[in-house]
Amino acid sequence: MNKSFLEAEEVLSEMTDLLAEREEQDTKVIVCPPFVFLELAIDLSYEGQFEVGAQNVSEFENGAYTGEVSAEMIRSMDISYCIVGHSERRKHFHETDEMIKNKVDRLISNNISPIFCCGEQLTEREASRHLNVVKSQLKKSLFHLPPEEFRNVIIAYEPVWAIGTGVNATPEQAQEMHAYIRELVEKQYRKEIAENCTILYGGSCNASNAHALFSNPDVDGGLIGGASLKAKEFSAIVSALG
Repeated sequence: MNKSFLEAEEVLSEMTDLLAEREEQDTKVIVCPPFVFLELAIDLSYEGQFEVGAQNVSEFENGAYTGEVSAEMIRSMDISYCIVGHSERRKHFHETDEMIKNKVDRLISNNISPIFCCGEQLTEREASRHLNVVKSQLKKSLFHLPPEEFRNVIIAYEPVWAIGTGVNATPEQAQEMHAYIRELVEKQYRKEIAENCTILYGGSCNASNAHALFSNPDVDGGLIGGASLKAKEFSAIVSALG
């Protein structure tokens, strides 16, 4: 929840120009601005060669839920991605695993790929519960999907203790969790689906640490927060993916 319309237009326009200059176009870039800037982002996305996603969605289908935005509304704007289960939604808006499961179902039924966030609190990591916490989040909100629907899901691991703190997980910590998530996906579905599942890292990822994080075999990219507010920094992170 940052920037006025004019500020958003400025950073998105600069981002568009920088991304359009990329020599390699193999890296998929998805920009997820606040709802009020979605149309602006869509207009610029064709030139910048990025796709557009939403930051949130209602767990309800449609109806008398003033202020909510449904998956059907998002899909009507030709948007193919949406973040769900972000740690800030879980913390500040008390979203439960059941609510997030409902959101996942709404998105899938409208042919929108969920970018599903999972991750542990600092106290949970210090108690060596981090693997079990993430396993529970996946099982309660995601693993009910049949294989053909799960294929459309992107998973984003975001250690809550690293979000907005400037302290990122080490490359070794990121790889450990990403490999574990991929192992869980393989057990739930099968090896081919696990190998093709995109698992992103989120949590104080920036231009200086992106390459080290993305060099891990099970880290497929990043869910970029604060660094995405600066077009040059965001572009540098994209470049780190090679």
